[in-house]
Amino acid sequence: MKKFKKVVAVALAACLTFTFIACGSTESASVIDDQAAVRGLDVGVGEYWIDDGAIALAASAASSQAALDACTAVFNLINQQRVASGLAAYVWSDALKNAAQVRALEITDKFSHTRPNGTDFWTVDSNVQYGENLAKLYQSADSVYTAWMNSPTHAANIMDAGYKTIGIAIAQTDDGSWYWAQEFGY
Repeated sequence: MKKFKKVVAVALAACLTFTFIACGSTESASVIDDQAAVRGLDVGVGEYWIDDGAIALAASAASSQAALDACTAVFNLINQQRVASGLAAYVWSDALKNAAQVRALEITDKFSHTRPNGTDFWTVDSNVQYGENLAKLYQSADSVYTAWMNSPTHAANIMDAGYKTIGIAIAQTDDGSWYWAQEFGY
């Protein structure tokens, strides 16, 4: 199991402090978006996008031991389900985790697979992002995992045999709300 690195909290100009966590913890269930996003292999061919400014911001995010433990838990739940279904377990990707941290922050402002600047989700890092699951307000790894697996579009991303790598992050707002981003790659 890959060990996740700790990073520091970021205060945004809008006077909101967000804590990024490589996955969730605590309890409560809430809302999940109704669609997962998928980028086809032919989408963006020949284009290269990497949002260096956003990724630099995400790399300075904070995490706690409880969040790291919850991240390990959701990652393990997903891999247990994949292996039980005859699929290969995901490999953790730090590049996808960084992209997920960017997307988790972005969805606190605009909950969509389209980024606040109008570009597609995968333009954070087009080298690695091919699928995305989002969720908001779930306060535990178990609750978000269950919600994603109960949603046909989200479960399809999780169980896609073509995806080999994964990164997961959440952003926590001042009011304690959690926004989850799960990014998939080949």
